[in-house]
Amino acid sequence: MTISSSLNAGVAGLQANATRLASISDNIANSSTFGYKRVQTDFQSMVISSNGGTYSAGGVRASTERLIDQRGSLVSTANATDLAVRGRGMLPVAQLTDVNLANGSNQMFLTTTGSFRTDANGYLRSDSGLVLMGWPAQPDGSVPTFPRDTSDGLEPVQINVNQFSGEPTTQLSLGVNLPATDTDAGSAGDVQYLSVEYFDNLGTSENINISFTPTVPATGTSNEWTMQLTDSALGGAVVGEYVLTFDDSRSAGGTLASVTTTTGGAYDAATGNIVINAEGGPLEINIGQLGASDGLTQLSDSFAPVSISKDGSPVGNMTNVEVDPNGFVTAFFDTGINRTIYQIPLVDLPNPNGMVALDQQTYLPSPESGSFFLWDAGDGPTGDIVSYAREESAVDVAGELTAMIQTQRAYSSNAKVIQTVDEMLQETTNIKR
Repeated sequence: MTISSSLNAGVAGLQANATRLASISDNIANSSTFGYKRVQTDFQSMVISSNGGTYSAGGVRASTERLIDQRGSLVSTANATDLAVRGRGMLPVAQLTDVNLANGSNQMFLTTTGSFRTDANGYLRSDSGLVLMGWPAQPDGSVPTFPRDTSDGLEPVQINVNQFSGEPTTQLSLGVNLPATDTDAGSAGDVQYLSVEYFDNLGTSENINISFTPTVPATGTSNEWTMQLTDSALGGAVVGEYVLTFDDSRSAGGTLASVTTTTGGAYDAATGNIVINAEGGPLEINIGQLGASDGLTQLSDSFAPVSISKDGSPVGNMTNVEVDPNGFVTAFFDTGINRTIYQIPLVDLPNPNGMVALDQQTYLPSPESGSFFLWDAGDGPTGDIVSYAREESAVDVAGELTAMIQTQRAYSSNAKVIQTVDEMLQETTNIKR
């Protein structure tokens, strides 16, 4: 009956607008929730009779969708591990309860922002119990190749704030001037000494002691020195000895003319390097190329260590960690060195709005969202990771209040339809009297 369908349509209108009001209420309640994605309610008409003749009202049906692909604006914070995704992609996280089970299987959840701090066990976790996930780096700071279509390689990011780190010295560069007058006939032939510190594999300070002995000829000038290197870690044992000859021509005066190896690794003329076997392993020392003035030279009458540089560092304490835009988690130490300890990927899906929404602004991939892929942040379709930042709620309060007024009016109108139908049914009942 047409009048009954009008009543059903009015009831459907009340239900649909009540659903819309519920989504608006949820949006307004979470207008200050970091990372919240607003819910949108759409109406679809229900058609029962579209042919001629008597018309039956079908009413309306409400459908809701969480707009996960909409992003809020970013706000700066003072915490280095407050993270937000700028652009496409989501951060992988896990529930702290799963991590504490330590069963080797952590369900991957997704979020677009989080305030992470180290807990008692060193995990980077949020106040809501979400633990940041990433790929662990090797001791040298490189990140191995992990599968990108599964979360099996991801591990909870754990920061050991009491961690120590040191780097062994593998390279030295010597920029030293030897006095040219010491190789003249009749000179005293004084030996010049130089000690260079290096760090062994355990971060202990050791020294390579270098002596330069001039060759004093009977007449003229020899322009020749004997360089001997000893290692304090080996009790002063000789690890290399070389005969150095310098050029005295007008075009290349004072530069190396030749290097003859007595003991130790051979001199590489292409790079200017010699390799000695120190206690901890091979140590590469750059003394300069032939004809170049950036290594060992023989000029004037003074001995001058002009430039000495090396890699490596002593043992130091971790001071803080930061996450760069490409997702690399870097630990900084009080010795000035830094080391990559994790890489945070960004997870992308073909249809982000098809994911299952859960508490704490987290989401799970579903058949509707499509298969996920783990990208390097800033690569492919994904954006980058911003530290010292949070993502605000994607809710526009002014727009939601406007929609609330519209919903209230629509609800009242549908209630009026029901009231009118009730009055018409009353009139029909009165016909019998």
